[in-house]
Amino acid sequence: MKPIYLFLLILVFSCNSNVKNDTFPSENEAKTAIEKVLADQEIAWNNHDLQGFMQGYWKNDSLRFFGSKGLTYGWDKALSNYKNGYPTLDETGTLKFVITDISKIENGAYLVFGEYHLERNVGNANGIFTIVFKYINGHWKIIADMSC
Repeated sequence: MKPIYLFLLILVFSCNSNVKNDTFPSENEAKTAIEKVLADQEIAWNNHDLQGFMQGYWKNDSLRFFGSKGLTYGWDKALSNYKNGYPTLDETGTLKFVITDISKIENGAYLVFGEYHLERNVGNANGIFTIVFKYINGHWKIIADMSC
């Protein structure tokens, strides 16, 4: 097994989901809800609403983000990094996600592979991402994001 997949599996099992019962949405319902979270993030980003964009993430110190600057922890740190890296509309530009795959890891956890495309006045940016979604308190939240 590749180290990154092992890391993601350990991450999923180590994060407390705070689910109060054993019922989870069906696979179709889960995928539709996850796609909606990502669509809502696109809308927020395209309105330069970084706080709104972050609503798709787990608001917890255990949130993990792995990007060009290494691994960072926590919702507040992730928001701060976005605000510093994308301070104006010229930097945020227009975001478009292309979802390649959404796969169930276990009940209440999904792995999402995709691409991001940013059209910006300061130069376009494109890359790939792997996101882990977990069903927490009735909502799908990103608990880990690896983007490059």
